[in-house]
Amino acid sequence: MKRLLFLIFIFLFGFSALFLQFFKIQVLEGDKWRSVAEGQHYFTVETPAKRGAIYSSPLFGKPVPISVDVEVFDLYADPKVIPKDKREFVVLTLSSLLHLDDGDVESIRGHLAKKSRRRKLLSWLEEGEKKKILQWWLPYAKKEKLAKNGLFFESNFKRVHPSDPLLGQVIHTVRHLREEKSRKAEPTGGLEFVFDALLEGKMGKRRYLRSPLNTFEIGETLKLPEEGVDLYLTIHPLLQAIAEEEITYGVKRCGAKRGWAILMEPQTGKILALAQYPFFNLPLYPTYFANEEKMEETRVKGIQDAQEPGSVMKPFTLAAALLANAELEKQGKPPVFSVEEKIATSNSHFPGRKKPLEDTHLHFFCNMWIGLQKSSNIYVATLAKRSVDAMGEEWYRNVLIDKFGFGKKTGIELPAESQGLVPKPGRVHPNGALEWSKGTPYSLAMGHNILTTGLQLVRAYALLANGGTLVRPTLIEKIENKEGQVLFQFEMEKGEKVLPDEIASLVVQAMKYTTKPNGTARRAQIPGYTVAGKTSTPKKIIDGLYSERIYVPCFVGFTPVKDPAFVCLVTMDEPQYGYVPGRGLNHHGGTAAAPIFQRIARRSLEVLGRAPDDPFGYPEGDPRRDEKKADWMDKVAELEKLYNEWNGPHR
Repeated sequence: MKRLLFLIFIFLFGFSALFLQFFKIQVLEGDKWRSVAEGQHYFTVETPAKRGAIYSSPLFGKPVPISVDVEVFDLYADPKVIPKDKREFVVLTLSSLLHLDDGDVESIRGHLAKKSRRRKLLSWLEEGEKKKILQWWLPYAKKEKLAKNGLFFESNFKRVHPSDPLLGQVIHTVRHLREEKSRKAEPTGGLEFVFDALLEGKMGKRRYLRSPLNTFEIGETLKLPEEGVDLYLTIHPLLQAIAEEEITYGVKRCGAKRGWAILMEPQTGKILALAQYPFFNLPLYPTYFANEEKMEETRVKGIQDAQEPGSVMKPFTLAAALLANAELEKQGKPPVFSVEEKIATSNSHFPGRKKPLEDTHLHFFCNMWIGLQKSSNIYVATLAKRSVDAMGEEWYRNVLIDKFGFGKKTGIELPAESQGLVPKPGRVHPNGALEWSKGTPYSLAMGHNILTTGLQLVRAYALLANGGTLVRPTLIEKIENKEGQVLFQFEMEKGEKVLPDEIASLVVQAMKYTTKPNGTARRAQIPGYTVAGKTSTPKKIIDGLYSERIYVPCFVGFTPVKDPAFVCLVTMDEPQYGYVPGRGLNHHGGTAAAPIFQRIARRSLEVLGRAPDDPFGYPEGDPRRDEKKADWMDKVAELEKLYNEWNGPHR
């Protein structure tokens, strides 16, 4: 009896122990072991979302794709279900089907040797390549009684650029390989970086069963991916193509290191074209970031790099002096100058300057029209001196910043925009020297001792072109999701009115003289159209000193004058120094940059369908030419006569 009770006790004890263990596994640790079991039978894959596209403005009613995602496929293997004696055949077959190089073959061989359930063998296979592999693998796996999931595909997306190299520096791209943990496509810069949170969308999830009975197309969707939103740019695709073609021509023509052009609507701030050569070839982006010199070509130089602007600042010196006149008039005080005043320009000594100022040619007397036409440093320095004497240094500096927007970022939707530099009284440079000295206003007057970007200059010229309103430049027309819902739509902001109409008009009239005969920018004149603008030939600063042979010439202007289609800046970075027969000094703004403005602007006006506003303003020999009826030619003749009276034979 005791023996029977003992056996019953042992039985009950064992049963209880099994019951407790069962309870522990099934209830207390159920989630843990369920996860382990699912890990053995299932695997979960994050599925990438299709990245939003980037489009230019419409052409023939349809937006032009600049950057889009196309579906591709990554090939994976489950090495544990592919026997060792079959692996080499798999490697060789894949090599034969896809014409792989030795590096890829060795990589696949190494992946199949790993103790893993999931190894990526190849990336970015196209639909046709996927079909080739399926047509071989499925029958082979069935014949050899292998798990069909021994090889499987995951959908992926590849960033392509149908209009490459259009806008390379502006849009950038995303890296080929996604970040390992987050599976995120990392942008290299540009608009892809700024709008990454909107463009990238949200990842999805799928769960697959590890079973020979299931093909790799079968899976349970746990979470659908959400596609990113689309960006629609203000860029006009034909104007961008023209600008890129002509800036390429211009760089090669003058032997420059690089060049760039910006076109913007002066009334709205919409950027119509932003071209730079050498181009940033997006599909080859790794080669750029692996080379410091080539990496420079990934930067938007006209936005990220600030430099001394030179003579293109002179129209704003005139505007500042005219503003001083307006304020003094309110105070019942005499003006600092008048536009017709005969001002002596042979005395080049100014307070605070060790060296006298120089003009390219000696002019004894100038008025405002002659001063800008001849780009006289001494004339604009005289206006700056009078303005500062009457209004003070802080007033003059504030005009440059608050009225014209220098020293402030424009707010363009691109990373690393430079704000430039306007020197400040009392502030010191890192070397201990004062930023603002007694001679600083005279340097500022001619575009020295100030750093500006190309886009800041374009915005400043736009306020002259539109009658005195400071606009905000933009690249974004609208942002739209895949359901067609518009998340953002450009609406023209009411910019700040910083110049009275009459002051803007007077400065524009002065700039018209520069593009006519005897002006420094006469090569910028477009047959049949009115043009206003200014050239510049600033020296580059190398190791803190002005170079005597390295220049950054540019031209900024707009056309037609009364209702401008665009403001256009052209810059040539480091053209070959010297004289070219039949052309002139190759490194000057009037020689290197102005002709490229003319080519870009002429072709762009034709594309935009803008009719000529100067029907008699054509070159000599053209039957349409009538010098007596051509715009501004009568005033040019009057100014030439006055110049000769004041300065002797025309120089």
